[in-house]
Amino acid sequence: MTSPAPVLAMREVSRRIDGREILSNVDWTVDPGQRWIVLGQNGCGKTTLIRIASLWLHPSAGTVTVLGHDLGHTDVRTLRSRVAFASAALANQLRPQITAREVVMTGRNAALEPWWHDYDDADRARADTALHRVGVNHLADRAFGVLSAGERQRVLLARALGIEPKLILLDEPTAALDLAGRENLVSVLADLAADPTVAPIVLVTHHVEEIPDGFTHVLLLRDGAVQAAGELAATLTAENLSECFGVPLSLERRRGRWTAWHVDESTYPDGPPAPEG
Repeated sequence: MTSPAPVLAMREVSRRIDGREILSNVDWTVDPGQRWIVLGQNGCGKTTLIRIASLWLHPSAGTVTVLGHDLGHTDVRTLRSRVAFASAALANQLRPQITAREVVMTGRNAALEPWWHDYDDADRARADTALHRVGVNHLADRAFGVLSAGERQRVLLARALGIEPKLILLDEPTAALDLAGRENLVSVLADLAADPTVAPIVLVTHHVEEIPDGFTHVLLLRDGAVQAAGELAATLTAENLSECFGVPLSLERRRGRWTAWHVDESTYPDGPPAPEG
């Protein structure tokens, strides 16, 4: 039986800005049904990686294939309508006065304003369904700018789901959320990860505590290069995490969630303890 084609494939991808290499020879494949975490320090290249995957940035070298189309040899404006991308940068581009429903509707055309395209009752119904799925349908008529940070992130997630995407890319959706907001969003993401009808998901973060239950794979980035990649249970180890972040760390998994903390090397001269559970 022939294996299904990957939804995202990068081969020897690099990105340079003003002579500085942000990404270096990245090889990465996302297959159907997978849920990936991209993990690493601030400034390690995570956002650059996800912007290339979302077709908003071109690599300086290497090849990128998204949904069977090679970046640089396809109309990205059309392809973007099949790739859901949510980030804090997107939230800042949206006019505060547009409603939550309009934020979701405009995702169909990767637009920022509802008057750029025509929308009908079916579009509004799809937006309401997406808002309901992430638990904020009661905010449909509320202006985006008056929503809390957690509510805005849920609306952006609804926007991502509302286009019925073939690939979902989320760039640090829990950033700036308080504990309750983070846990609510992580719970929503865990529900999505468990749904086999939901497209492959890539979630960028720098905290293992934000990894939802049900995610399957992890890519660890350090200084723009892949430090480790593979199945989550086998790849997310104390040793790999310590190397990725440059400090000795211990790691524990309990009830589907992860926790990491710094360990004193004098206490553990042979390295941090192995993860439990």
